[in-house]
Order: sequence, then structure tokens, then C-alpha cells
Amino acid sequence: MRKEVWFGLSILVAIVVGLFILMPSPENMTNGHLGLLMLALVVVAIMLGFPTAFTLMGMGVMFAWFAFYSRDPSLATQQTLDLMVQRAYSVMANDVLISIPLFIFMGYLVERANLIEKLFKSLHIAMARVPGSLAVATIVTCAVFATATGIVGAVVTLMGLLALPAMLKAGYSTQLSAGAITAGGCLGILIPPSVLLIVYGATAGVSVVKLYAGAFFPGIMLATLYIGYVIILAKLKPSMAPPLSAAERHVDLPPFAESISTGISNNVVPGLLGALKGKRAAGVSTRTLLSQLGIALLPALAFALAMGVSYRLVTAPDAAQTELVEMGLGAQDVSSEDLSLNGSFGEPPPAEDGLAEPPQEAAPAASSAATPEASQAQPTAAPAASGAAAMERKPAPQSFWIAFGIGLAALLVFYAFFTFARLEIFKMLLGSLFPLAFMILAVLGSIVFGLATPTEAAAMGAFGGILLAAAYRRFNFGMLKESAYLATKTSAMVCWLFVGSSIFSASFALLGGQEIINDWVLSLDMTPLQFMILAQVIIFLLGWPLEWTEIIVIFMPIFIPLLAHFDVDPLFFGLLVAMNLQTAFLSPPVAMSAFYLKGVAPPHVTLNQIFLGMLPFMGIQIIALILLYIFPAIGMWLPGVLYK
Repeated sequence: MRKEVWFGLSILVAIVVGLFILMPSPENMTNGHLGLLMLALVVVAIMLGFPTAFTLMGMGVMFAWFAFYSRDPSLATQQTLDLMVQRAYSVMANDVLISIPLFIFMGYLVERANLIEKLFKSLHIAMARVPGSLAVATIVTCAVFATATGIVGAVVTLMGLLALPAMLKAGYSTQLSAGAITAGGCLGILIPPSVLLIVYGATAGVSVVKLYAGAFFPGIMLATLYIGYVIILAKLKPSMAPPLSAAERHVDLPPFAESISTGISNNVVPGLLGALKGKRAAGVSTRTLLSQLGIALLPALAFALAMGVSYRLVTAPDAAQTELVEMGLGAQDVSSEDLSLNGSFGEPPPAEDGLAEPPQEAAPAASSAATPEASQAQPTAAPAASGAAAMERKPAPQSFWIAFGIGLAALLVFYAFFTFARLEIFKMLLGSLFPLAFMILAVLGSIVFGLATPTEAAAMGAFGGILLAAAYRRFNFGMLKESAYLATKTSAMVCWLFVGSSIFSASFALLGGQEIINDWVLSLDMTPLQFMILAQVIIFLLGWPLEWTEIIVIFMPIFIPLLAHFDVDPLFFGLLVAMNLQTAFLSPPVAMSAFYLKGVAPPHVTLNQIFLGMLPFMGIQIIALILLYIFPAIGMWLPGVLYK
């Protein structure tokens, strides 16, 4: 029998034995203990292979009926049916969940359009001189693709088909190759637009917009730690990640570039400018030279645009200085006493009997505004308005000019080493990375900066996925039909999970299981640090036998009520949970990403080799989790700045 089966059976036996030991005798058992029994039975049933959503629903209905029956047997059936309908309707009416099918549809469109192959090849060539370039390109590709899809299985499977053979052919260690693919594929759990964050936000009542803003920098930090580990390992042990040969790093140049680089200059900007002036550029059209020069100057234009927008933002006048309160008070002489009575302009004071005064009596008060005193007060608004219009912008802070100087120096260094070979690599990235990155930034930026709700941004992203697939000539009716089918299937699973968990949590609360857990945790008299460690350890262990959806919808309603007692922000707790569940995806022996990769790996790649490759990246995730807890500003700074 396989080791994984023995492990699963041992967990089942441990749960059953624990039930018999910890549960009181039947005569001393209360409804709260039945709630804990229901929780344990749900975990056992899920591990035995029963459908999660319907297991939650069935257990919840059965134990809810028992809870109602113990109170009033005549109304138990009716109250149970009412509970089912109310909970199902509350899930249907949850606006946050509308964005889930749209984001999933966007992910499947990007996946079915096969954009990842071109992206990986261009990143591979662009990073050819970086130690461990193939593994670094794999992690970056996984991060970008995971951001576009958020589907761990799809990212790991596709990269296993694309990157794993390339790394093994280049002489990379099997463990490092497997670890880079599985760790990079799991980034979609944390990096927005993550479906996990939407599900957590709907479960915990936390703003999905703030969760997306908070998860942005922790996701980048984790991907950076992965890349740093690969580079250091490639430097210390070149045998595990051998550098690419000169032939593999070679980039073929088009004829015009060969002519200019050999006859004028190998640097792009001087070479193209010299060719435009007629220096030994025979046979090269002016149109070609201008188009290539425009592409070469895109980084400079992007820098100028970014600094121009930043300058307008940092030098804009304060909003408090531009508000002209005098213009609102000049037209009518309203005393502070009137304001305290009325509450706001234009509202008559309430009469003693609770009814508003007739509108006819308000007419004299309105006409009294046209008194000579009011007309004399009106001209004072004009100078104030003209002064506000002529208000000068604030001087730019010193930090802006420092950033401008550093950016300008970096731009000059970039163009100093910008050869025609690098121009070809830049054009490859323009055709593969930048369109996908632009779509992702447009979706996330519209959410984070409040330009659109997550649902609206998800719809925009789905439409952008269709446009990208059409631009790459991958769009057809079959691809659209398959993407819609898979998105519907996955969305139905998530929504049924919500219905089942809603009924289950209601039954758990009716039986009093939540009260028993709360009383037990509070009786331990733990500090917030001890509580956070206990919660994260439990979530990590649950990540072995259960999927993240099951952990969120079943166990988060148990943890969330305890956060207020320990003064823990639910937003910060959600970021820790997301990173923790990502760690659980890499923890043997029940690591789902390992089985995804094994399904598409060559026969000689064993499951033990994949597990060994995942362990260092799991250690990096634990380090990142500790860093996020020690320095909460990594996740909380951006939401604090944007949503004060």
C-alpha cells in the first residue's frame, strides 16, 4: 500500500481515537459536544472522499434538526427547512461572490490561449546571464501566470509540461526544477486576484479590496525570496543549475540590425540615429528605422510619464485649502444655533409633535436670504474663489527629486548597455510579458485605487483575456466554450461550498460548539502571539488533508470570533492565513502541487524527488510568514495609505 494511503488512514485513526478519549460519556454529553462531534465527523467524511459541499450540507441539516428538536419537537422540521432556505439565499445575495466566476473565467481564457509558452521563452532569453536563469524564469513566469489565473493546478501542470523538460535538458537538478515549479505555481494562492482572498473576505466580512492591496507586497516579497534562493544556490553549487552556453544565449538579429551594429554602432540609440542621418545604412528604410527607434525609446517615455504623473500628485494643493466654505455661507446667514436645530442646510426644524413644519412656513425664511446684509456678503466669495483658482502648486518634496535622479541615472545606464541583441529581447517581452502584465495591472489597479469594484474589474479582466487570445490568434469558439464550461464548473463548486458551510456554521452555532471552543481558548489565558502561533499551526496541519476552500469555509468561522478578544486585525489575519495555506500546499506528504507535477513529469522523476525539492521552498515560506508577522507593515502599509 502507498505511503500516502497509510498516512491518510493514520490521521483518520487518530481523529477517531481522539473522539473517544476527549468526548464525555453519553449521559454527560451536551449539545456543544455534539457540535464538536459534527466538526470531527465532517473532517473524517471529507478525507474518506465524500463531496465536501454536500457533506457540509448534510451534516449541517441533520445536526440542525437535532438542535431544533431538543428545543421544540413540533417545529424542528419547519425550522430546519427555513434555515436551509435562508442560508442558501444569503449566499445567493452576496455580491462579493459575483467576481469569483469572472476571475476564474479570465484565468481559463489566459490558460487556454497558451500565452505562457511565449512568455517563458522570452523570459528565459532575457535572464540568460542570471545564475540559475531557467529556474528564475520559471518562478517569474509562474508569478505572472498565477496572477492572471489564480489556479494552482493549471499553473503547475502547464509549467511542468513546459519548463521541467527544458530544465532537465539543461542539466538542472531534478529537485531544484521541481521545487521552482511547485513553489512558483502556488503563488496564485496569495498574489491578487486570488480567489482565496475573495472567499476569505466573504467569510470573514473583510473588504476584498483591502485584502488585495494587503497581499500585493507579501506576494512580491515571497517571489523575491524564491529568486534569491535560486541565484545563491546556483552560485554556490553550479552543478545544480549550470549556466547556459554562449550558443543558447545567442539572439539572431534581423538584417537591418546586423548592418547597423557592424557599420555604425552596436548601441541601439546611437546606431539608429546615425542610420537616420545616412551613415552607411544602405537598404534600410526610414520607416523601419523610426519604428525601431520608437520601440527603443519606450522605456524613456514610460519613465517620463510616470514622473510627470507623480509630480502632479505630490505638488497638488491640499484639498482643505481649496474648499471655500465662505461660498456656502455667503448666500444665507445661518447661525450656529440654527445649524444645531436643523442638522443640515435646507431642513426645517422638527415640530414638537414629531412632524416637520409645513413647507409654506419655510418660504419667508428662504426669502429673507435676499436681505441687504446677505447681498453685501456675496461679493466676498469672488476674491476667495479667484484666490483659490490662482493658488499655486506646492513645491515638490526632496524625496521626489531623489527618486527622479536615481531613476534618470538608471535610465542612462540602461541605454548605455542597450544593444541590438537586447532590443530583440525587449521586443520579445513586448509581445509576451507586457500585454499580460498590462491587463493584470489594469485589473488590480482599478480595484486597489477604487476605480472599480472587484466584480467590475473581473468583468474587465475577462474581456481583456478574450482580447489577448484574439490578438495572439488563439481565440475560437471551442476555446471559449471550454473556458466557460470549466469556469462554470469551478464556480459552482465554490458556491455550493459556501451554501454548505453556511448551513454547517449555523448548526455549529445552534449546538453551542463555538461557545465551547471560545471558552476553552480564553481559559488558556494566551497572549496574542501565542494565539497567533496556535492558530497558524492548526491551519498548517489542516492544510495536509484538506483543500484551502474547505479550511476557509469550515474553520475560519471558528477563528474569526476570537480575533477581537486578542486584538488581531481580521485583514492581517487573512494575509497570514493565505501565506500559511500556500505553505501547506508544499508540505509533504499531502502536497497537492506535487501530485499535479507528478502527473505530467517524465517517468524517471519520482514523487520523493519532488518532495525533496519542495522542502527548501517551504522553509522560505515559513521565513516569509515570520517576517510578515514581525513586520506587519509589509502587508498593512498599502491598505493604510490607500484607505485611510
